[in-house]
Amino acid sequence: MTDSNPSFLGRIALAVGTFFTILGDREFAGGVRRLRDGASPAEARPAPQAAVPVPVPVPAPVPVPALKEASPEAALQLLGLLQRDARFIDFVEEDIAGYTDTEIGAAARLVHEGCRAVLREHFSIRPVREEAEGSRVTLAEGFDATAIRLTGNVVGSAPFNGSISHRGWKVAEVRLPRLAERHDATVIAPAEVEL
Repeated sequence: MTDSNPSFLGRIALAVGTFFTILGDREFAGGVRRLRDGASPAEARPAPQAAVPVPVPVPAPVPVPALKEASPEAALQLLGLLQRDARFIDFVEEDIAGYTDTEIGAAARLVHEGCRAVLREHFSIRPVREEAEGSRVTLAEGFDATAIRLTGNVVGSAPFNGSISHRGWKVAEVRLPRLAERHDATVIAPAEVEL
């Protein structure tokens, strides 16, 4: 039960508390003013207000990128070229457990030379970044995340400062040969029958 006749010190505490409440609460300050102007305590209380719904921001829907169908013929054609000029599939499918490192190295050198020749003949390949590996770069907001992958301690948002650990590769031009309409691209290398 509260004391309706507070002591002098009680009134000082009430005045100081009321002072700060008036500064921080507009409705309370209006009620105190109404009391001072002669309103009854019931009239001094503010009328309850209906809760106004606060609009919740709805995030804009993120458009789902349309997926396009990859042409298996082009991939099969490339495999065929790598097999023809580098014996790539023969090398990858071979069980190399029984071979020495020297034998594997000699075979890898031949496969490497053939694969490199196929890539240079049918593709123009360029680095994604022109700077040398180890160079310091700054990636501004909106950088192309399909061309640049962040690694290491990725925290926060752009701009990012880091060093190039791999320059990346992109194809500038493709020069695959045309296929005859009835060509079966699933036959990467035909079987060979010696007579």
